[in-house]
Amino acid sequence: MEFRKANKNDVYSIVRLLADDELGSQRERFEEPLPAAYIEAFNEIELQGGNQIILAVENEKVIGCLQLTIIPGLARQGMKRAQIEAVRVDRNYRGKKIGEKLFKEAIIIAKSKECGMVQLTTDKQRGDAHRFYEKLGFSASHEGMKLIL
Repeated sequence: MEFRKANKNDVYSIVRLLADDELGSQRERFEEPLPAAYIEAFNEIELQGGNQIILAVENEKVIGCLQLTIIPGLARQGMKRAQIEAVRVDRNYRGKKIGEKLFKEAIIIAKSKECGMVQLTTDKQRGDAHRFYEKLGFSASHEGMKLIL
């Protein structure tokens, strides 16, 4: 298995992963052809400095992904944060520590960008994910809120 930054040719595989769970199947549109909104969003990610999708790849197949965004800020004495979103591992590869390895790769990148913190949000319905993140050392120190527009 290797890790690499996603490119435009990976968008179909990423959306497949995003749609392949209970919540994602309700939120995503994994169809052929993919809706143009996914390609447009990926193009915006690539244009924004400090924003990337990291892939876990085995035998040229995308088996895991996460989005990593570096956020500069003034709070905490100008500390940069790394935000992790859209974490997915192919259902056929779960339980093989791929998610853990993806996170370690993201944390290495965050440290190389001089981030002082890695943060994430997770849906309250994802109990397994909560346990996974806690096992990696994350703590539920804040209450997250969202406003859907």
